[in-house]
Amino acid sequence: MYTIKEVGKLMHVSEHTIRFWAKNGFFPFIKRSDKNVRLFDDEDLEWVKLVKCLRSAGVNHNEIKNYIKMCLEGDGTVEERFLIIKKTKENVKAQLQELQEQLKLLDHKEKYYENLISHHLQDNWNPTNKVKINEKELENI
Repeated sequence: MYTIKEVGKLMHVSEHTIRFWAKNGFFPFIKRSDKNVRLFDDEDLEWVKLVKCLRSAGVNHNEIKNYIKMCLEGDGTVEERFLIIKKTKENVKAQLQELQEQLKLLDHKEKYYENLISHHLQDNWNPTNKVKINEKELENI
């Protein structure tokens, strides 16, 4: 059995977040000790993994509650849950594509700055340097 603190460390989620999720019913089977401390078992950790995944994918709290409610209702909701997972997966793919594009831009900028540093060049993309260039051009007129 794991405490909220241990679950937080294992799952790389803050204790505050685990408590919030627990209060919202995201972990329907957690138990409490005789001192009223929430205790998670290995199956509960699977719920935590799922909730963390859904939240990271942008699924809102109400949708997660609905998904968990459907899980508790049983196999009659499998098709609905499948559609939720499928939609979430498509959203994650889109997020991944966007992150890959951002990574390409950051790679490009990193190479740009490495070149500036290694060759002691002026950063011509910096708008303040463009203003200085324009001021020099005005002085020559």
